Amino acid sequence: MQVVSTVAPVPGQYWQWRQQPIYYVRAGKQHLQRPPLLLIHGFGASTDHWRKNIAGLSQTFEVWAIDLLGFGRSAKPDWQYSGNLWRDQLHDFIEQVIGQPAVLAGNSLGGYAALCVAAQRPQSAAGIVLINSAGPFTDIQGTTRPDPVREVMGKFVQTLFRQDWASFLLFQYIRQKSVIRRTLEQVYLDQSAVTEQLVEDVYRPSCDPGAARVFASVFRTPQGDKVDVLLKQLNCPLLMLWGEADPWINARERGARFRRYHPNLTEYYLRAGHCPHDEIPDQVNQLIQDWILTGFC
Repeated sequence: MQVVSTVAPVPGQYWQWRQQPIYYVRAGKQHLQRPPLLLIHGFGASTDHWRKNIAGLSQTFEVWAIDLLGFGRSAKPDWQYSGNLWRDQLHDFIEQVIGQPAVLAGNSLGGYAALCVAAQRPQSAAGIVLINSAGPFTDIQGTTRPDPVREVMGKFVQTLFRQDWASFLLFQYIRQKSVIRRTLEQVYLDQSAVTEQLVEDVYRPSCDPGAARVFASVFRTPQGDKVDVLLKQLNCPLLMLWGEADPWINARERGARFRRYHPNLTEYYLRAGHCPHDEIPDQVNQLIQDWILTGFC
């Protein structure tokens, strides 16, 4: 079992994007021969979720981490939230703040946002690292039979959560610390990694004005470009890291779908859950470091 140590977060600062304050942190020194790293959190998380990775990777690289609009310490305006919005935020941040193409590393929703940047704003991406990455695939030639009951229930749930009262009640339920802890314990293989600090890091931003509206918007906004469409547009090196014990996805099956559309990738399957970067940070840091230093091979 991995020994859990307390890692203090790196103090951050704010950047104005579309008149909204965006929180980010920077650590490590710039290296002429190595691209900078930009770390992108998943749904409900923030730069705090990368503190163990920032501490380890900043010894070798210039490391940046950013709170997506609507999450963490960034602003939470009443906007439509989508992969396109976060793609443009990340692209502008790389151009205006980092100042050179970066290797984007994203977990879950952050992985999908990173893929959107690399595929559709290729001038910003030197490479991408996807860690239990989210995002929908197009159905492959109708080989998956539709489940009529699930279809009806899916439409019912979508219709229900278009109602403000329903999405607000759900948000108030899932933001309870006890529910946050239970959810994390379901998706982390190593239960000792679910600390009070981690629960607090997820809970804190949910108290911000506008957080409930962000939650509602994410569920109401139409899905963005499909992963297979983005992979066909991708030209930069790709590293995929999978926590095999993730209960939300079948890592092996999903990995095979990525390889089908983008066979020229590097991948590793790890003994961890949905957030291996936080659960087994030393392993993840080493894999990222070795991949970059050997020229994305």
